[in-house]
Amino acid sequence: MPNITRRDAVLTGLGAAVAVPALGAAVSPSPAQAAPVRRQGRAGATQHKFEMNIEETRITLVGKQSFQTFAFGGQVPAPLFHVREGDQVEVVLNNLTTLPHTIHWHGLLQRGTWEMDGVPDMTQLGIQPGDSFTYKFVAEPAGTMWYHCHVNVNEHVATRGMWGPFIIDPIKPTPLEREVTGDYILMFSEWASAWADKLGQGGMPGDVFDYFTINGKSFPETQPIRVKEGDVIRLRMFGAGGGFHAIHIHGHVFQIAFKDGHPLPAPINADTVLVGPGERYDIILRCDNPGRWMIHDHVDSHTMNGHTPHGGVMTLIEYDGIPRDQPWYHWAHKEFVPDFYYEQSLKKPHGIYPNSVFKGVAVG
Repeated sequence: MPNITRRDAVLTGLGAAVAVPALGAAVSPSPAQAAPVRRQGRAGATQHKFEMNIEETRITLVGKQSFQTFAFGGQVPAPLFHVREGDQVEVVLNNLTTLPHTIHWHGLLQRGTWEMDGVPDMTQLGIQPGDSFTYKFVAEPAGTMWYHCHVNVNEHVATRGMWGPFIIDPIKPTPLEREVTGDYILMFSEWASAWADKLGQGGMPGDVFDYFTINGKSFPETQPIRVKEGDVIRLRMFGAGGGFHAIHIHGHVFQIAFKDGHPLPAPINADTVLVGPGERYDIILRCDNPGRWMIHDHVDSHTMNGHTPHGGVMTLIEYDGIPRDQPWYHWAHKEFVPDFYYEQSLKKPHGIYPNSVFKGVAVG
């Protein structure tokens, strides 16, 4: 196991009864800030112990448009947490930035562990620069959840990229879930370039959002979703920013099957789904129409990169067997980057998964 440093993103996902390597005294958790776990979870549950830094980084949305962020694990989106319903989770969070932060575990119920809900001055003190906090809770309920800072959410979440996916697999999957052959995470957000280099500012009424992203990247820096005929894919869509995104998929009728992680009693057939701030929709799409099919935001201004059209929240589904080498095709001569949607990480054993694709450049 590599040595741990304060500047490197400390990311450790371990099984039951395995200790996390200790950090230096400068970032040791404060006993006054860590409350005990009162709920023990299901019998035989796995115990996960993770450690993660918050870092000041610079990411590139598209082209030369960069943005300063407060980044969990030094990346936007943040590392994927993937556990099973009822597992016990412990996360040591180290604040290496210049402003206070917390983590709110959005969608998790925190039964008996309300102190772990991550709201500054309500459930805990904000984690000050150079300090740490230890979160302990049971992962419930099952579903598509996420985590984000709850300090100055107008800036830190809506403008600085402090969000990541938290997927909790159910003990008893639904019949529809058992059909899924591929799982993808799409986190939608928007950015006001006027605040790109001004940490501590932004996210105010009247801001002009002029860049729009999937997983922190604008088209054509997003990646295609590659499938084969007969696949059944699950697209987990997150409203990670402060705007609404009307996501339309060409050539298919999909099923809106889950809302905020919870299965709908009667899935809805649709070709467009409106994802609002904080919402999650899981859609099930049967790959039964070979071709290349656009996925895009039907809020037309969200398909802009600044003043340049044909960008923003756009990607597509590519079927195997369909030629990709036409000279006019956007991705004809670009290298495919796997795991852009955490599709490979979601197939691995439960744990925490950083992703070098989303890693920013350290600032300061």
